[in-house]
Amino acid sequence: MRGLLRLSLLVLTMAASPVSAQILSFEELDGWEADDHRAALTSFLATCDRLDSPDWTPICRFAPEATASDAAARDFFELFFKPVLIGNPPALFTGYYEPELNGSPVRTPRFAWPIYRRPPELTDGQVYYDRAAIEGGAIRGRGLELAWLEDPVEVYFLHVQGSGRIRMPDGHVMRVGYAGRNGHAYRSVGKEMIRRGTHTPDQVSAQEIRAWVKRSGQAGSDMLNFNPSYVFFRKLEDLPADRGPIGAMGRSITTLRSIAIDPDFTPLGAPVWIEKEGDDPIRALMVAQDTGGAIKGPQRADIFYGTGNAAGEAAGTIKDGGRMIVLLPIDRAYALLPEG
Repeated sequence: MRGLLRLSLLVLTMAASPVSAQILSFEELDGWEADDHRAALTSFLATCDRLDSPDWTPICRFAPEATASDAAARDFFELFFKPVLIGNPPALFTGYYEPELNGSPVRTPRFAWPIYRRPPELTDGQVYYDRAAIEGGAIRGRGLELAWLEDPVEVYFLHVQGSGRIRMPDGHVMRVGYAGRNGHAYRSVGKEMIRRGTHTPDQVSAQEIRAWVKRSGQAGSDMLNFNPSYVFFRKLEDLPADRGPIGAMGRSITTLRSIAIDPDFTPLGAPVWIEKEGDDPIRALMVAQDTGGAIKGPQRADIFYGTGNAAGEAAGTIKDGGRMIVLLPIDRAYALLPEG
């Protein structure tokens, strides 16, 4: 992950069509004073040592001292950062979570749908077999099966989430995390359902996609294969049960304090102020600690809602507008503004 921050700002400032950047004051952040800044700082500290650019070094050195109180944490963010609105709202906020599923280490009549380890021949960026080919058996029988699940639709949604907990018949829980993908671009099944006229935009949610696919037989399977992207997994051997899944920065992410972003526009590791509208509005400081194939653009974030069915129910209904404001070190923030 080291060097990603420099790369992100390079893409931002050298793009063919430059993205707008506007520095705001903290007073312009709706609800800023009411947030739990110490909770946000704790999440920020989890990945601070992964930020290797010189302008982050003094920030990360002083950050632990600011955990003494919420007031100290708030002063810390206001002293070292400037809020920067990158791109043009409205933002699009969605949610993701860590599923808890039943499974087996071996195939059985009940558990017949595999999740796979990353094939050894697959290199980063390589275009490999697509989803339909893999589901059709392209890599079957090579010993790459990591675990077996009882429902192909749950396998698909495990791919979308990128991590999960699988409870084996003996009660043992296997934590699995993202290990790579097949190089095909992610395509939204929900958008395709709208395009084909099976659903209207207000009807599409993770819960409805899951239910429609299950009741639609082969048509449902074909709809999932519209998305050619396929995710491979790895065991997370020593991850404590009370810690979140591993994000793109190699550390556990935090419920309602970590987001997945597009690193071409939002630096990994940066604090991000969220103003999410909708039925369950959010005004909170989160940290950009993850990425996702469907998360593209400067005003785009996927909010981590936690682990288990309740988190999944909450995350699956989120499709809200608002705005997101990145907190950047002061010199870096002013460097984004056009000269003159």
